[in-house]
Amino acid sequence: MNAERETHPHAENLALSGTPLLKRARDGGKRHMLTYDVGVADADVVAFADAGPDAAPVTLPQLEPMSLEALRGHLQTAIEIEHATIPTYLCALYSIKDGTNTFAAQAIQGVVMEEMLHMLLACNILNAIGGRPVIDHPEFIPEYPTYLPHSADLFLVPLQKFDKDTIQVFLDIEKPAKRLSPPQPDHWDTIGQFYKSLKIALVHLDRTTPGGIFNGDPERQMQPHHYYGGGGKLVAVHCLHDAILAIDEIVGQGEGVNGTIIDSDSTLFGEDVEYAHYFRFNEIMCEHRYLPTDKANEPPNGPPVEVDWEAAWNMQPNPKMANYPPGSELHEKTLAFNRTYMTLLHSIHDAVNGNPPELMKAVPLMYDLKYKALELMVTPWQGGMTAGPSFEYVPPERR
Repeated sequence: MNAERETHPHAENLALSGTPLLKRARDGGKRHMLTYDVGVADADVVAFADAGPDAAPVTLPQLEPMSLEALRGHLQTAIEIEHATIPTYLCALYSIKDGTNTFAAQAIQGVVMEEMLHMLLACNILNAIGGRPVIDHPEFIPEYPTYLPHSADLFLVPLQKFDKDTIQVFLDIEKPAKRLSPPQPDHWDTIGQFYKSLKIALVHLDRTTPGGIFNGDPERQMQPHHYYGGGGKLVAVHCLHDAILAIDEIVGQGEGVNGTIIDSDSTLFGEDVEYAHYFRFNEIMCEHRYLPTDKANEPPNGPPVEVDWEAAWNMQPNPKMANYPPGSELHEKTLAFNRTYMTLLHSIHDAVNGNPPELMKAVPLMYDLKYKALELMVTPWQGGMTAGPSFEYVPPERR
């Protein structure tokens, strides 16, 4: 995961750019289409409307110029970031014992489904600008515990059971960017800042490239009917507006819209109001629900929710196949889990590389993955701990 980007087999996806003129159209604080401020010089970047509807545009520092190849590389990184969160969320979810922590399990399950959506949205954007998503490859798979790709390495993401330490990691992952925080294509502090840099690059390159940059094969686009899970919508990307909508969905679902606790689904798609991932996890941590009127910088003030921090299988942190002798029961069970995991990733890889119906294979594979993970969770290991899923790469000849 932390290998130098030059070694990646699809280096054409990997180098970024900088300085567009953009701001959000505003209507009563709701975001709609992206509009461009043609009255500002190209060297200036108009900040996104993080403040209220009457706030004046704010000029941000200019980013380093970024090529189309670099933008493709950063979109590949976006796919890797979204994927890297899913195993850690699944480990916590699978470790929750049956019949307990219903609220927490439903919250984590909903976030997992939306992270898979985010991964597909990033693939759609990359395909739309002529890139090719790389998923079934050993460098795509993190070795846990891991830092999130191209981040500032502020915290490690582990595979471990449901407990307070784990939920704190989830809060670190989904932490909202501070108001008017700068875009960061590399060494980013928050995922929102990373995606802000992608927005800027998309606008700049589409404006300055003759014919624009959205020239990818439309047949490679995943359509809304190909995936449904959680809130939001799978946006097919054919133009700049579609790409910005997709990024707004990713960021809004994770950290909330315009400094609120609300995710982007209600403002973008007219869906029922839901809380963003950070605030769903904070409800678990604080053992209280939010009220719609609660502020993002305050704890939830709603009714209590039942959280039993002890009602989880005591899974060993960051398990590895190498922990077990070859041919042993635990080695074979872990290998079987990882084979299913890689078959699932291979289906997604094929789906986003020109064969969208392949995604239908992912549904039964997800159920199979869960059952194999639970087999590991209930199998004793050492020191009062159990085994657990390791999410490791398995080459095609061993699947």
